[in-house]
Amino acid sequence: MDHSITQQGSNELCDVQDQDQELFLSKLPKTKGWLGSSDLSLYQNFWCPSTLVPNIISFQKHFQAHDQDIILASKPKSGTTWLKALLFTIVNRTNSNLSDTPLLNSNPHELVPFFEFTLYANNNELPNLSDIPSPRLFSTHIPYASLPESMKDSKSRIVYICRNPLDIIVSHWHFATQADGVHSCSKWTLEEFVDVYCKGEEIFGPFWNHMLGYWKQSLENPQKVLFLKYEDLKKDTKTQVKRLAEFVGFPFSLEEENKDIVEDILKLCSLRNLKDLEVNKHGKFMPYFDNKSYFRKGQVGDWANHLTKAMVKRLEKLIREKLSAYGLTFELVI
Repeated sequence: MDHSITQQGSNELCDVQDQDQELFLSKLPKTKGWLGSSDLSLYQNFWCPSTLVPNIISFQKHFQAHDQDIILASKPKSGTTWLKALLFTIVNRTNSNLSDTPLLNSNPHELVPFFEFTLYANNNELPNLSDIPSPRLFSTHIPYASLPESMKDSKSRIVYICRNPLDIIVSHWHFATQADGVHSCSKWTLEEFVDVYCKGEEIFGPFWNHMLGYWKQSLENPQKVLFLKYEDLKKDTKTQVKRLAEFVGFPFSLEEENKDIVEDILKLCSLRNLKDLEVNKHGKFMPYFDNKSYFRKGQVGDWANHLTKAMVKRLEKLIREKLSAYGLTFELVI
């Protein structure tokens, strides 16, 4: 499989006319995804559900970033939902009291919408983003290299959350299992999930390219990209949340800290509290994912309860080769 040809074709996307898009998409390399009715396509050197490629193309072609925009980027199952709740609450804390925040009645994914899953999901109509108050909050699972140029060139800020790949795999496997009763899925074993992750053929993967893209940008341009580790956020949530607030331009004042506003936000956005909200117990964010499926354990190191020694050894070797060489490391207790 010549991925270099695919990459070249993808980079020439802007020259592809709408009537040629179907042909273009049909020629992309494919691999099996865990959703039984959906395969993955290799687009611009990352794998994503084939049904999402047109949405991503539309996003890349048409989105115009504002300097005040804040984008939350992540690999799936890295703590996205939690960080959305925190980010939304931090930015909007002066617009409403925590006692009547929209977070109490809306799933975090509704408040910080995905470009590829939600905003650009209607191929026949572009979203009207002009009425969204500033700062606009968006999210994406797309790798940095494939973000629209307007986003890279603007002063918009990107918050990236990264998680130990071993925990991502376990969380993703549980997520797939929960969705199994809702949608016709392939019943993948945990071993199969480990295998596709090691091959880099997982959704929005390879994971090492995804992580490194944002990691390198955070080092080269720390005013543009904030790189957060899920493990650090769990270990010292208050410090990391204050760091997040500072980065997005909404730092906590001394008066707010004296009034324990930070602690109130942490309590509001805790996994336990979010999980207990009625809005997150019922309904669906997307047709085949119950809201409750986004709130499981959120633990660090849960992989140790699921992965075999052979799986861990294989993954540890891959992480060391692909990530550690660039200074991106994770604690692995074997």
